[in-house]
Amino acid sequence: MNKPGQRPMVLHQAGCIAVGGRGVLIEGPPGSGKTSLALMLIDRGAGLVGDDGIELTMRQGHLWASPPPHTAGQVEIRNVGIINLPSAAAPVSLRLILADDALRYVETAPSTAISGVRIPTLTFDGRGAAAAIRVEYALAVHGLPLPG
Repeated sequence: MNKPGQRPMVLHQAGCIAVGGRGVLIEGPPGSGKTSLALMLIDRGAGLVGDDGIELTMRQGHLWASPPPHTAGQVEIRNVGIINLPSAAAPVSLRLILADDALRYVETAPSTAISGVRIPTLTFDGRGAAAAIRVEYALAVHGLPLPG
């Protein structure tokens, strides 16, 4: 049931991690490194919202990502199995689309409408030891601020 100020929930095929309370959507084809990037961020102190599927809802004009109840806290780690981690909702601040051919330099992030909200969107190379650090900088430079 939706609370006052909320629109209906939409399922979205993406991972989502909360960095400093702000949600970062991580999208890409199977095997592109979505979960690996999420694990690198979690290792640096980020929180899990969802792995490979999230619920999106509007809350007072802001887009929020939440873990779906049937997979909340579950992360499938390739060659290991499913592990359980704490998970929580976060306002969506940035969208990353993993691709090997991402632009090297971005002056201004374009935005994409998701459920009617414009979200800064970067094509992002998630490979390499500094990928998680680059996500943190991308969020600082291009991400939406925390609501309120």
